[in-house]
Amino acid sequence: MDWLFLLIQTLNGIQYGLLLFLIASGLTLVFGIMGIINLAHGSFYMIGAYLAFSFTQMTGNLFTAILLGIPVTLVLGYGVERVFMIHLYKRDHLHQVLLTFGLILIFNELQLMIWGGDPNGVPIPDVLSGSLPISDTLSYPVYRIFLSVVCLVLAGSMALVIRHTRVGMRVRAGAANRAMAESLGVNMRSLSAIVFSVGVTLAGVAGMLAAPVETVYPGMGEQILIISFVVVVIGGIGSIKGAFVGAVAIGLVDVYGQVYLPEIASVAVYGLMAAVLLWRPSGLFGRT
Repeated sequence: MDWLFLLIQTLNGIQYGLLLFLIASGLTLVFGIMGIINLAHGSFYMIGAYLAFSFTQMTGNLFTAILLGIPVTLVLGYGVERVFMIHLYKRDHLHQVLLTFGLILIFNELQLMIWGGDPNGVPIPDVLSGSLPISDTLSYPVYRIFLSVVCLVLAGSMALVIRHTRVGMRVRAGAANRAMAESLGVNMRSLSAIVFSVGVTLAGVAGMLAAPVETVYPGMGEQILIISFVVVVIGGIGSIKGAFVGAVAIGLVDVYGQVYLPEIASVAVYGLMAAVLLWRPSGLFGRT
């Protein structure tokens, strides 16, 4: 029975890690391509969750809500990049931190104005509401398996685009050397807008997928932002592979810590980050 319980916790850790990957991949791409520290990234996760809540109430179907929410987050990301981020490319990190922190305050106030301060829940679709029996007494929710599969599909799609398409080639070139990519004819302004919009959409989709298994509440993006930065630091800034490995590692450490070592669970992930940085200061797959 103990190994079955361990299996369930491992699945929970992987599911949490894959969700973190969706958020952290956008964060690491934005910093790697645009050189911008985006403290408002967690707010897009929160907005995605609230969009899932609103659209599910309107349509009665989570899948339809996600389909409606994706273009909204894509347009939101493009608008934020065109209005705000475009002015930060040649500014130092202090300006970036101040502006994106201001965006957190703006999004939090807008959330309170539109949705209020009460916590909300999003129902799991009936087709995914069951559980798969693992033993006579243990089972695992179907929706969590669905969430993990969707995250894996998105991760695989992202890897294919970055490694095997011309857009991906430009993204890798911009991450390696922005000035050189521009001198070779890559329109980095347009590429930055695309990357930022996709990063916002990934965070929004993560929020939509997480809404049925987490409470939707004001300020929920701040906590996930901190963990996402830890993932980026562990994996290496600008590395999608690093974000994936770091996110899964953080997910497992966090879940195992809460189950087996609750006294130190709150610092376990930061201990992992410290250990990785002592070994590789640029992260597991960061450029040295």
